[in-house]
Amino acid sequence: MSLQPDTLKSLVRAAAEQVIANAAELTALDQAIGDGDHGANMKRGFEAVLGKLDAIGAQSLDEALKTIGKTLVMTVGGASGPLYGSFFMAAGDALGRSKKLPDDLAEVFGSGVGAVSARGRSQPGEKTMLDVLVPVLETLKAEAGRPDLIERVRSTASEAVARTVPMQATKGRASYLGARSIGHVDPGARSSCVLLHAVCNTLEARQ
Repeated sequence: MSLQPDTLKSLVRAAAEQVIANAAELTALDQAIGDGDHGANMKRGFEAVLGKLDAIGAQSLDEALKTIGKTLVMTVGGASGPLYGSFFMAAGDALGRSKKLPDDLAEVFGSGVGAVSARGRSQPGEKTMLDVLVPVLETLKAEAGRPDLIERVRSTASEAVARTVPMQATKGRASYLGARSIGHVDPGARSSCVLLHAVCNTLEARQ
């Protein structure tokens, strides 16, 4: 599938700019239960994506997603680079296998989610980005075709982030804190929500 270059560039730009704009918040969240570098790492990665924006916008969507994924793997430090990179590369691979949007959106998104789960050896409920990505995937599957799907995805992501607060982390650096990780928003879940909101808002504005 291909998007008009201006639409693809708008989506990528919005996602990157929102991650960069929220870097301080992501850092603060990670300082509470992690290494404190999630915001800076994500900012660096998406600045690199912005630097390739013209090239990405000229690609088909499957190749664009793979380029984004490879860029994040190469530039985002910590665990986030491989995880986000795996999501975008797997989604791009799925699109390259004769999948089409919007018909196969849930399947394409699900390929990305599956790659994150495999890479991180994690499941929902462990206070990670999957605690946002999996509920959003379930919404995409259950509510495909609804005229308010964009709003449902946006609200699902926000609600899912809030549900990470009472969870105890069992994966990643936060798991070292044990019960002390309870009461905090998961930084990866929050950055996933930021990205999803940016895409939803941009798509909504272009309807």
